[in-house]
Amino acid sequence: METYGKILTIAMPAFLLLVLLEKVYGWIFKKDAFKPLDTISSLSSGYTNVVKDVLGLSVSILSYQWMVSHWTVYKVESTIWVYIIAFIALDFSGYWVHRLSHEINFFWNKHAIHHSSEEFNLGCALRQSISSFVSLFTIFLLPAALLGVEPKVIAIVAPLHLFAQFWYHTVYIGRMGFLEKIIVTPSHHRVHHAINPEYLDKNHGQIFIFWDKIFGTFQEELPNVPPVYGITRPASTWNPIKINFQHLWLLIKDAARTKSLKDKFRIWFMPTGWRPADVAERFPVNKIEDIYHFQKYAPQVSNSMLVWIWVQFFFTFSLLYHLFGNIAKIGSPNIFIYGGFIYLIVFAYTELMDKNPYALLWEALKNVVGFYIIFSTGDWFGLSQLVAWGKPALIAYLIVSMILTSYFVLVELKQENSQTQMA
Repeated sequence: METYGKILTIAMPAFLLLVLLEKVYGWIFKKDAFKPLDTISSLSSGYTNVVKDVLGLSVSILSYQWMVSHWTVYKVESTIWVYIIAFIALDFSGYWVHRLSHEINFFWNKHAIHHSSEEFNLGCALRQSISSFVSLFTIFLLPAALLGVEPKVIAIVAPLHLFAQFWYHTVYIGRMGFLEKIIVTPSHHRVHHAINPEYLDKNHGQIFIFWDKIFGTFQEELPNVPPVYGITRPASTWNPIKINFQHLWLLIKDAARTKSLKDKFRIWFMPTGWRPADVAERFPVNKIEDIYHFQKYAPQVSNSMLVWIWVQFFFTFSLLYHLFGNIAKIGSPNIFIYGGFIYLIVFAYTELMDKNPYALLWEALKNVVGFYIIFSTGDWFGLSQLVAWGKPALIAYLIVSMILTSYFVLVELKQENSQTQMA
């Protein structure tokens, strides 16, 4: 937990800088539109994911430690080969977990967030799940367990394997020659994120593309079929916490509504997107029928609101930096309270991005919780010991945040709604 937090204090600024540099490059040299709300939504999803991971908010039904203890048949000596085996085993496991997430209704919920952006850029790589609390697929690490690869080796290699999947989420790198046959490239991964019929559910590899070629899920990018990105049932929100549970909520409702006892059970294990016939007829959901002619989700906000959202985003970044850099000092259960507060901030400002009037209620709840923490403890998780003006800055932020969000919801959004009704 503490080690991963320290790693993220280095990795987060690097990823943020690369995401913003890619957007600036596209805007200046490729004349692509800079869509800030999509970028903020992606990066905010990354916030929620790293909080969940650092705080260890998940359990494994079958632990890797148990597998090593009981199933090792030959222990590989502790050399560079141990790390190579661990990396390949993680990639093999990643391929199957990824593939099952695309093919089975219940497991799609934890992966839909990653595909929810209707753009394809480095920010998409940071759209990661918070909805999976139980790991069911540790079994796919069996090859490493059989060879006695220690859990600490897996723990070291896993973040490197994850971070190595960041770079290929871009449209600005073309085909890469002979590397296309070995590793996952941007071209391969553009196919994976596309909703074109030719591309759906292809290229599940994470680092090595040969898994897809071995198991029959490979598809190259076709020169006459430009990828169209997103999910066929559009998320239609910038709120990453909502997106994380949209599919699950639909499954719950469909299971409750169907009259078939058989469908109530099998809906969870059917192919992704399957719905009981009686429910699909009575309760249709929005689904993209013509992938080349659909309206992307893009609510327009005022320049002043956009500036404030960026302020909220970077302020949240500073809180994350404080949390991850001081996990041991903050201690338990305070780290979980801190993480919950960060979730509240993200929920509140992304609701404002959606121009949802309820953003004001979430903002009020966030500020009440913030003031309670400050005045009940006399500080903000030890921030005053690091920065003398930390506590006053937090109080000022909460007050300004409430005032500005009230203005945007009660004045700007109301004026906009009135003008829309008059038109």
